[in-house]
Amino acid sequence: MTALLLAEPEPAMRGFLERQLRSDGFDVLAFPSSTALPRAADPDVLVLGDLQGLDHVAPDWPVIVLGDRDDAVRALERADDYLVRPFAYEELVARIHALLRRCPPRRDRLRIGPLTIDRGARRVVVEGHDVPISQKELAFLVKLASDPDRVFTREQLLRDVWGYRAWAPTRTVESHASRVRCKLAAAGLDGWIVNVWGVGYKLRPAS
Repeated sequence: MTALLLAEPEPAMRGFLERQLRSDGFDVLAFPSSTALPRAADPDVLVLGDLQGLDHVAPDWPVIVLGDRDDAVRALERADDYLVRPFAYEELVARIHALLRRCPPRRDRLRIGPLTIDRGARRVVVEGHDVPISQKELAFLVKLASDPDRVFTREQLLRDVWGYRAWAPTRTVESHASRVRCKLAAAGLDGWIVNVWGVGYKLRPAS
């Protein structure tokens, strides 16, 4: 799912765009201003509702600016695209897809709601904040996040994360699951690591 940041100062427009973009399959985090954008975020695209917000945008973020006709030339000196208000929502979506074709999403990232797992950079981020995590804890979390609706058995986790070819008397899975659960809870994702009694573990995003 494409990760999209939206910074739009006008509340009604922000609410409309957030609802519509979510319904069209984008993973949207919406903010009232560019200054509220999480600096540690790694979006596939940013929709920015004010030209001044370009001063607060990371240089490698793909950006579409929404603004007045008179600001188009100045905005395009730094942004990737510009859309003049008022605009048709369908044109915005078309421009987002066009930008993504030029700057495709990074395939090493897994995104589930506010949780982002960057396998290439070995980072776990919750709403812009890094979660400290070890290599094996990351591998365990990646396995659960690869299919959030699935319960992975203890034997599957031992085999795929730790390389055990057969069940062994160890509490490795339990200890790693407990540490990852605590770290996600501290970041605001309480209850996301679920122990399915007698079977194994799954990821349960908060509803």
